[in-house]
Amino acid sequence: MLDKPFSKILWDKSVVCLIAPISPQDGRMDSLVLPEVSGRCMQLFLDEVAQRYPGDNIVMIVDGAGWHKSNELKLPENLRLLFLPPYSPELNPQEHLWDELREKYFHNRAFDSLGALEDQLVAGLRALEADHARVKSIAGWEYIINSISNAI
Repeated sequence: MLDKPFSKILWDKSVVCLIAPISPQDGRMDSLVLPEVSGRCMQLFLDEVAQRYPGDNIVMIVDGAGWHKSNELKLPENLRLLFLPPYSPELNPQEHLWDELREKYFHNRAFDSLGALEDQLVAGLRALEADHARVKSIAGWEYIINSISNAI
């Protein structure tokens, strides 16, 4: 008799929020893993990015998630948000970075705990942050690079 396939299932509704801005021009990437998706965490993220790049004028492309549009957000002086049209993830190069992260670091994996999943997430993020060429090849879309170059 054949053995039945075994699949590990972890039913846990805990949430981990990953935010990772990228620079399509040079492949720089920063990431923060936060405990929730909220306007409060988005504000922490925006403040952190602005502090890491105080001499840069940052235009951040975001989707229409509620925490991206919170009325309570106070944008740092050097940062502006540019909203994608509704239901258009194909326009967001960040989505391809998430695909890379899922494919290379989570493919066919099961985790014993949320902590183990977070450890794997951080390892994948660190690898991507250190590999500017790979991030640029994934997110450095020609129309974005040309738009940035023409605006400078």
